[in-house]
Amino acid sequence: MSRIGSGVVDLAVYGIIGVAIILLCLRFIVNDSQAGVLIVSTMAVMMVIVPTAVETITRGLSAGKVAMGLRVVRDDGGPVRFRQAFVRALTAVGEIWFCLGSIAVLTAIFNNRSKRLGDFLAGTYAVRERGTELAVAPLLMPPDLGAWAERADIRRLPDNLALHARVFLSRTGTLAPYTRLQLGRALAAAIEPYVSPPPPWGTNPERFVAAVLVERRDREYAAGLEGQARRLDESEHIRRLPYGVTDYA
Repeated sequence: MSRIGSGVVDLAVYGIIGVAIILLCLRFIVNDSQAGVLIVSTMAVMMVIVPTAVETITRGLSAGKVAMGLRVVRDDGGPVRFRQAFVRALTAVGEIWFCLGSIAVLTAIFNNRSKRLGDFLAGTYAVRERGTELAVAPLLMPPDLGAWAERADIRRLPDNLALHARVFLSRTGTLAPYTRLQLGRALAAAIEPYVSPPPPWGTNPERFVAAVLVERRDREYAAGLEGQARRLDESEHIRRLPYGVTDYA
């Protein structure tokens, strides 16, 4: 129902904008052929170009999805890009605009992720960002990797890679076994160049990724606490100085 509500809001917003553009431009139309070109061009813009641009720029959001607390993500949990947004928008012309959403609703009913046809073709699905009672389980250090992680030199991970790894670990239970295994191996291979020494031979890729993220989180938290304590000490030291005197030592 939340996806239906999101689609209705998006249809209303894009439809109103399209009608407004047509009415605004009709005053400059002098013949029927120009009117036809205007209508076709406006439909193409509002059905394909604008939805593609909106989802690409916002990484899976739209007016309806914001209203219903949803976001479109890739099957691996990552943010959608131009290709996925374009395929979804192009497919929506037939399954949503021309069929008033009937094909999308029927397709979504018969799969556990409520995917519409455009989601299957683009490799995406909608997740709920708010309004759910299910909390993301906290990451825990695998007991067998704790000693290794403490000694390991872990460089700063690229933000995109760290985000993908965290999303993957939070959604492993929803992935097919083969997809889960392949994604785990790919993420472990991407993270391993930032870690030295490598984990013990035969370590499960998921456990390796979890150990790196947990140790990275704990180190950043400890560094933040240390920096906060240092700033408090400096503030207290400055406060004790006589007015107008600055300690440059």
